[in-house]
Amino acid sequence: MSERRQPGPRGVAFLLAQLGAHASERFSQRVEALGLTPPDVGLLRMIAGQPGRSQQSLSVDLGVVPSRVVVLVDSLDHKGLVERRPSETDRRHHALHLTAGGEQVLMEMRSVASVHDDEICAALDPEERSVLTSLLQRIADEQGLVPGVHPGYRQLGTRRKSSGQRPAEGAAAAANAGKDEDAGANVGGARQASHAGGAGQPSPGGGKGGAAGAKRGANA
Repeated sequence: MSERRQPGPRGVAFLLAQLGAHASERFSQRVEALGLTPPDVGLLRMIAGQPGRSQQSLSVDLGVVPSRVVVLVDSLDHKGLVERRPSETDRRHHALHLTAGGEQVLMEMRSVASVHDDEICAALDPEERSVLTSLLQRIADEQGLVPGVHPGYRQLGTRRKSSGQRPAEGAAAAANAGKDEDAGANVGGARQASHAGGAGQPSPGGGKGGAAGAKRGANA
């Protein structure tokens, strides 16, 4: 006699989490072919949507400390996708712009994202897909999620605290990074490539990379 399988969780929250993890993993695999990570993709989109924005403004929108944004931008700079230019309105800041290579990668990325979206929603017809998109957007708005920003960025601080950093130290680091953004104009720093894992959630850098990112923060 065959053993009956017990039905698994069927709540909306569980299904959203299950599909979200699956979709994030598949998307990570797709963009890896472009030499990118999901956090790279998010930053490229945000810079393309507002050319000339500062690292400080990115940190506010992403909900992470400025020093972490420095590390992520350093990675894109190292890959030749983003460049820092002197700000025309505030010499204390650098303006972020996509390079020609960055524009090309962005075009390829949009094509990849479209194929990815089609694959995930293959079980739905166009009308059902439209309704689902509307309903999900309504839920995201009610939950106070920032449009176009993956909440995984905000977990960077949590991971740092779990690795031994005290809350007060985290607050001090964020404050110092913000001061570096305002004060630094010409202090050099080494580049560090960012690393992200799993469901599009960046993992904090460690070792010498953290020191390199801190130095770069003065040049934001």
